[in-house]
Amino acid sequence: MLDNLRNYRIVLASQSPRRKELLAGLGLEYESRVLPDVDESFPPGLAGGDIPMYIAREKAEAYRPSLGADELLITADTIVWLGGSVLGKPADRDDALRMLRLLSGRTHEVYTGVCLTTTRWQHAFTARTEVSFCTLGEEEIAWYVDHCRPFDKAGAYGVQEWIGYVGVEHISGSYFNIMGLPVQRLYRELKKMPAL
Repeated sequence: MLDNLRNYRIVLASQSPRRKELLAGLGLEYESRVLPDVDESFPPGLAGGDIPMYIAREKAEAYRPSLGADELLITADTIVWLGGSVLGKPADRDDALRMLRLLSGRTHEVYTGVCLTTTRWQHAFTARTEVSFCTLGEEEIAWYVDHCRPFDKAGAYGVQEWIGYVGVEHISGSYFNIMGLPVQRLYRELKKMPAL
């Protein structure tokens, strides 16, 4: 379907199994490439969707010197935004418990910034999804953290896991965005890319 990408070699700069699965779902052949120690910090003053877009662009800049002329790089970053604060990946079990207590019974936003980069061209965008959780009991939160160990996930949860089944009451926006890659929007943006 994406004939304009026929001559590109697509590179996904991510080790996330969820992003790999979602990109594969678009029917694209790609390779995964991960640089160690890419900085994921952001300057103070950024808010909401500006944060993951900034980080996705910074990731792209780290890879850009090694990009081939026929390569299309996809970088992404996802955050959970609640009450004006970022909930990133939890540092440990206690941090994961703290985050899930904060999300319990409340509505938050999930933002994913995506950056498409070649040696001559770059385009970035952000997707937003609103997620409402029911009130979770302390035992439910602890069971989820101990059994699913969501330490590599923004906001300490994976919507596709047990906590999503029992805790998510309402979603407004892309479900796949919550998993880490807004594939419907990505497909639309890839269709607009200049052919090589």
